[in-house]
Amino acid sequence: MEALIVSRGPLLDDEAFAIDISTLSSIVQQSDARLLRDHGGVLGIAGKLHVHGIEHGIDPSELDARRRAFGSNTYKESPQRSVLSYILDASQDLTLLILVVCALVSIAVGIATKGFRDGWCDGAGILVSVVLVITVSASSDYQQAVQFRALDKEKGKVYIQVTRSAKRRRILASELVVGDIVHLGIGDQIPADGLLLYGQSLLVDESCMTGESEMRAKSPEQPFLISGTKIGDGSGVMIVTGVGMNTEWGHSMSILSGEDSGQSETPLQHKLQDLATLIGKIGLGSAVAIFVILVTKYVTSRRGAWSMHDVMKGVQFLSTAVTIVVVAVPEGLPLAVTLSLAFAMMKMMSEKALVRHLAACETMGSATCILCDKTGTLTTNQMTVIKSWIGDELLVAGRTERVPVVSRSSREMVLEGIFQNTSGEVVVCPGEAYDPKTKTVEVIGTPTETALLQFGLDLAGNWQGVVSEVRSRSRVIRVEPFNSVKKMMGVLIAVNGGGEQSAPSYRVHWKGASEIVMGMCDWYLDSQGRKVALDDSKNWELRGIIRRFADEGLRTLCLAYRDLEIAPQGEEALPQQGFVCAGIVGIKDPVRPGVEEAVRMCMSAGIRVRMVTGDNLYTAMAIARECGILTDGEAVEGPVFRSWTGEEMRRRIPKMQILARSSPSDKHRLVKELQAMGEVVGVTGDGTNDAPALREADIGISMGIAGTEVAKESSDIIILDDNFASIVNVALWGRSVYTNIQKFVQFQATVNLVALALNFWSACSTGDVPLTVIQLLWVNLIMDTLGALALATESPHAGLMKRPPVRRKENFISPVMARNVLAQSVFQLVVLIVLQYRGLEIFGLVDAGDHEKLVLNTIIFNTFVFFQVFNEFNSREMDKINVFRHLDNRFFLAIVTATVVFQVVLIEWLGSVASTTPLSPCQWLFCVGVASLSLVVDAVVKAIHSLWRKCCRSKCNTISFFRAASCPLIPRVSAPSYQTFFRAKSYHGIPRRDQSNGHSNGRHHHYSDQV
Repeated sequence: MEALIVSRGPLLDDEAFAIDISTLSSIVQQSDARLLRDHGGVLGIAGKLHVHGIEHGIDPSELDARRRAFGSNTYKESPQRSVLSYILDASQDLTLLILVVCALVSIAVGIATKGFRDGWCDGAGILVSVVLVITVSASSDYQQAVQFRALDKEKGKVYIQVTRSAKRRRILASELVVGDIVHLGIGDQIPADGLLLYGQSLLVDESCMTGESEMRAKSPEQPFLISGTKIGDGSGVMIVTGVGMNTEWGHSMSILSGEDSGQSETPLQHKLQDLATLIGKIGLGSAVAIFVILVTKYVTSRRGAWSMHDVMKGVQFLSTAVTIVVVAVPEGLPLAVTLSLAFAMMKMMSEKALVRHLAACETMGSATCILCDKTGTLTTNQMTVIKSWIGDELLVAGRTERVPVVSRSSREMVLEGIFQNTSGEVVVCPGEAYDPKTKTVEVIGTPTETALLQFGLDLAGNWQGVVSEVRSRSRVIRVEPFNSVKKMMGVLIAVNGGGEQSAPSYRVHWKGASEIVMGMCDWYLDSQGRKVALDDSKNWELRGIIRRFADEGLRTLCLAYRDLEIAPQGEEALPQQGFVCAGIVGIKDPVRPGVEEAVRMCMSAGIRVRMVTGDNLYTAMAIARECGILTDGEAVEGPVFRSWTGEEMRRRIPKMQILARSSPSDKHRLVKELQAMGEVVGVTGDGTNDAPALREADIGISMGIAGTEVAKESSDIIILDDNFASIVNVALWGRSVYTNIQKFVQFQATVNLVALALNFWSACSTGDVPLTVIQLLWVNLIMDTLGALALATESPHAGLMKRPPVRRKENFISPVMARNVLAQSVFQLVVLIVLQYRGLEIFGLVDAGDHEKLVLNTIIFNTFVFFQVFNEFNSREMDKINVFRHLDNRFFLAIVTATVVFQVVLIEWLGSVASTTPLSPCQWLFCVGVASLSLVVDAVVKAIHSLWRKCCRSKCNTISFFRAASCPLIPRVSAPSYQTFFRAKSYHGIPRRDQSNGHSNGRHHHYSDQV
């Protein structure tokens, strides 16, 4: 691409540009080639946009002027809903509206019968309670919306590479302006409308905009690039012509921003919604029965003429029945799920995990298997060439004394293969030489490319302008970009200006997977730089070097070239036979700190970690051993895996721990096979070709740093630091979400059961209920919103990763939960019924007047509330006796404290509203003391259950022992047989190593069929 130089002063306003927004939009969005030619083609557009040069780009000082002229690369967002709108939504609840009507009727009748001073209190108290319930519910919904909006903004962050002031920079896509020079690679999402300056084998997926599934080839003849489309293959450089709302993508995103996409119902929410509906129906039936019983008993027992007092009684009965429906309908269940998920998502964000779909939080807690990449996930992705074979000489990083031994011709050929066959770049300050100590260069590209480029600079020594010198001797004609199917990258170059001075005039360079590139080679360069035939002996020697590098955990790449007299024409493929092996490099990618511990934690949690990598088998095995993944399992290469039949898959996959040299289709097939076996599968991926496996998996996990935009959009969770330990944190939080919701359901079910049973029993036996409307609404507030906030926001602890994962079809309400609910409900009901029937005698309230009954009902209400306070502590640990472990949740402590304080205020100072009366210190002590016994009951029940399980386990072990000792069908196994078994088990899946030197002898890559 010819250079473009524009000389001018600084931009001041939009009049400095010779083309307007509408013209630029028409050219790209309508793919108008004629209009593009009228403006001088792509270079003409660049000139009118005052781009300094293709290699220079724009200056940062021009950004504001370009934004004023052409807009910013952002789109309009729908305004945030106000708290008032959420209050209006919450007030639409039918039961609450009925309560409001009852309250208004109660106020009217009360004033008519008792006068204004005393008649308004009951109705006003109900209104205040309803307002409080609505406000708390609306505030909670508003906070969730704010959190989801913040997460959506985080999801929208896309980083791209641009050239500004002759330097490659990594910026947010939202910072782009018209005129920017953008570098595109496979898997990238095109961040703005633009025109292609130059590219190599560039294919673009435009299905999101056009609906066509076929990818379109882009070239200087078809340079139109649309914002929001994705690079399917190849690479290229574009100039931005339209941003933000001046693109079709910007308009689409503006519309979508108004949708609450982040709050779609998750499977667990759906399951709990069904449970809530069932409980609500039971509550409604109970409320109707209680209303009928109360009215019947009152009508049959009354004497005399009807009065307003009778109307008041009817209103009270109706209010009580409606309130029971409010209490019984567990609207807090879906709220608890959403709260827990939102809380977990925000916490995971701080731990470098961005959750794109809410359901992934739940599913990750049930994961039984993780298929994990090696590079960048288990390793640091900070690569360095530490060993190499060049010109028949072994070189070690840091030992430069042997570099001069490499012949000049061999070195030059390797340097040409490194600096021409690359997608990276070396930026050297003009007039400065490369200094390996100060490293006054900037190397840009993927970790593998930067490692090779850095190795090339070190191999060249202190050459002045080594990169430009190497590139000046040849010209790139065509590039074959790397992809995970070919596992190599190639380039066709014209040597000596296309053959004008000497022959041969063309050369092809390939680099990539060592065994693949070595299979293309028939020659190698010796120590003198001569081309020598590659016989069997030398072939085995070079493959042994590859094996040795791989056994040391090094990624191996082979560099090869071939001279041509005639260049491949058109779409003709680059040759892949008759090459000369120029060099082999071993790249060190250290294992991330903490990965071994994270893998061990997964294993103890019942999560099987399998490595799926495109790397060499022996490199994968070395890294897997270091991480603790490869123990006694099977290590398989992709071609072997693909040859398995369905029966072999089902038999051998459970033993498989490594799949090396795998293709994207291998990973996709492995996911489907594991799911067919009942596994809940998580898959990590970073490339475009990983997208099918990420979508197929139960939990798709992409990498935030190395991952392409295609991979990120196909995933459910983005790991922002590309670290495997962060994946373990996601699993931990997933289990925490599930457990927290179980805690809340246990707590709410207990309150529901006790409240319904107590009121129903009282209505049947006495014709009255001990809990008034306001008291029931306060209990509802404790039970739903406050309970959800307290229990659904518990932080995870390491003990969660010592439990097996939750299976797909496992019942949500576990036997342990049912046991706890039943024990607490029975205890609370016994105490409350005893108080109701014998309370007057217990407290010496012998007169049994209205005041004494009010005192007793207050004691019953107070005891009931404190039962729930202590039961919140019980619900924190469903199967552990110590319910105060890990008590560091500030939400929980704050809500419990607020509940106790408000309960005291309600009893002591709001008696006229809540139908309570102040209690004496002894009565307070009794209420709290009796309620605290629920802690003792919980501990006793758990202790008895624990002892029972131990006894059953001991009994089963004893029975098994005697059966094994007495059964004649079980063969006696001799000591040598045991030794043979354990010896075979130890070596399944890994090459045997000699005890003296630790070197592998190359046998048994996978399980023997005989075993």
